[in-house]
Amino acid sequence: KLHSDLDKGVGTVKYTLSGDGAGTVFTIDETTGDIHAIRSLDREEKPFYTLRAQAVDVDTKKPLEPESEFIIKVQDINDNEPKFLDGPYVASVPEMSPVGAYVLQVKATDADDPTYGNSARVVYSILQGQPYFSIDPKTGVIRTALPNMDREVKEQYQVLIQAKDMGGQLGGLAGTTTVNITLTDVNDNPPRFPKSIFHLKVPETSHVGSAIGRIRAVDPDFGKNAEIEYNIVPGDGGNLFDITTDEYTQEGVIKLKKPLDFETKKAYTFKVEASNLHLDHRFHSVGPFKDTATVKINVLDMDEPPVFSKPMYTMEVYEDTPVGTIIGAVTAQDLDAGSSSVRYFIDWKNDVDSYFTIDATEGTIATNELLDRESTAQYNFSIIASKVSNPLLTSKVNVIINVLDVNEFPPEISVPYETSVCENAKPGQVIQTITAADKDLSPAGQRFSFKLSSEASNKPNFTVHDYRNNTAGIETRRNGYSRRQQELYFLPVVIEDSSYPVQSSTNTLTIRVCRCDSDGTIQSCNVEAIFLPVGLSTGALIAILLCIVILLVIVVLYVALRRQKKKDTLMTSKEDIRDNVIHYDDEGGGEEDTQAFDIGALRNPKVIEDNKIRRDIKPDTLRFPRHRPPAEDNTDIRDFINQRLQENDVDPSAPPYDSLATYAYEGNGSVAESLSSIDSLTTEADQDYDYLSDWGPRFKILADMFGEEESYNPDKVT
Repeated sequence: KLHSDLDKGVGTVKYTLSGDGAGTVFTIDETTGDIHAIRSLDREEKPFYTLRAQAVDVDTKKPLEPESEFIIKVQDINDNEPKFLDGPYVASVPEMSPVGAYVLQVKATDADDPTYGNSARVVYSILQGQPYFSIDPKTGVIRTALPNMDREVKEQYQVLIQAKDMGGQLGGLAGTTTVNITLTDVNDNPPRFPKSIFHLKVPETSHVGSAIGRIRAVDPDFGKNAEIEYNIVPGDGGNLFDITTDEYTQEGVIKLKKPLDFETKKAYTFKVEASNLHLDHRFHSVGPFKDTATVKINVLDMDEPPVFSKPMYTMEVYEDTPVGTIIGAVTAQDLDAGSSSVRYFIDWKNDVDSYFTIDATEGTIATNELLDRESTAQYNFSIIASKVSNPLLTSKVNVIINVLDVNEFPPEISVPYETSVCENAKPGQVIQTITAADKDLSPAGQRFSFKLSSEASNKPNFTVHDYRNNTAGIETRRNGYSRRQQELYFLPVVIEDSSYPVQSSTNTLTIRVCRCDSDGTIQSCNVEAIFLPVGLSTGALIAILLCIVILLVIVVLYVALRRQKKKDTLMTSKEDIRDNVIHYDDEGGGEEDTQAFDIGALRNPKVIEDNKIRRDIKPDTLRFPRHRPPAEDNTDIRDFINQRLQENDVDPSAPPYDSLATYAYEGNGSVAESLSSIDSLTTEADQDYDYLSDWGPRFKILADMFGEEESYNPDKVT
């Protein structure tokens, strides 16, 4: 109620109301100033209103007093029940949890004024869900109330929770919510087989790796706690089978590891063990988390195709074997109870298969054409065996035939070699390593041997060193080689193989002599570099060769004239011939050596005077002229020898300087007897020297000298 002191109650004052809710929620009596609520108030909607009131003069409409402001506060009453804003709730708790295990906390909200009375004080309680769970009346925390709740017994629980205001007193308002609690699984149950023996029937024709049956152990747990691993316990027949786990159904799938044969064994028995993969250590005391069952498998007899005795056949045959030669056989049998005969035939696929034939009854394989290893070294084809009683049942086997080589080709040097040797090569130096190749198919362990041919083994130039690993080295045998003497050497090398029959070939290596530096690096191998300067044209080379030929012709003519002149001189001085016996201890060059001394000096004293110096030795000191009286005819030989002996004793340049010159009578005992005419009973005119031609090459020159002139009788010369 509003009232102004200026209001005398005569109706001259008018009251007005403005502000929050004026005219809609509140109204005022303009005459009395009474304020009324024109609709229901809700504190939870608006707890207070701010209004302004004023008294004005009715006549002048002027305020009698300043405007005043006042607040209308809505007083709370318990008109709102508690509400679970997040409900309904869903919670979970592991099974087998102990008493008091935390599950969930719920919360209810009361819209009433918590500062005025007990309208907003909420208390929680369980209306449904006992005795499994409990709730704290003040905090709303839900906990388990029973121990060892088993999910496998009951998995879902629905709990009804009540929240009541006024502290739970009579007359308070209440709200409810539902909590759905699920027990989560733990591995508290081992797998168990529903029966102790499983019987399976399997056809003997089942393929290896195929599934032949399923068994299942039951585990009431869920998820990974129910995952089971199956294993075959070692025992009878267990090695023929294998078992795996189907990850979707957790069944044990039994598979075949090896072929079954009804005729060999009709039944198998083994044990299978099922165990959990994920164990919980809290439940080890319950017992072993595994179970065992027996599996019995009966093999069913089936009509099977023939079975070959080998999974594959390998045969060998020599090339060029006559057509029709049996090289091997395949064997297949019908292992069924009613054994049937077997027929064989070749699985024709290409023309290669026509090289062989097979006996349909015996299974023997023979050649149908001549084989050549160099064309085809191996044949690969299939043989099919079928039952006579049921030709549709067939089996196939692979046959490999290797064509063996007949040693018909000799080994040869694998590649052409360009071999060279340095002029300054040392003995034992390897100048080339050679290898060999054979067109025949070399069997394992075949070896090639290398050696020099018999005609080359005696020459001191090169040798062959066999390394015994199918290679050989060409080695030098002497110290140094000369391109001037010989530019090319041809070395015959014999190569043999180790097959039967042994084949060999002679291969000639061409070895070129080259000029090398001190390190053995080849600098030149051309023979022209020895004689010719670099850069000469072809015309210059021809001119030089012509000059050389002309010089050679002049030298030959000069030598021929000299020899003719000597012959005339010797023939015209028969009376001056002396029997001169000269003996040298050093070895001469034979009868062809005419450079050591002039044999005419032994016959003509005048020629001796003109040829006092030896042409094969150059004296270190000047020779002084010697004056000797000419020997008279018919002088005793002894005096002549003594005279020559004295001359050589006083002459320091008398040849030879390092040997002994002996002058003496001819000794006795010559096989050819004396050639001298001394003491001969016949005269010079009666002497016949034709027999000298019969004495051989050593007396050829002597026979020519005595045979040119019948009147010329040479003295005895040795």
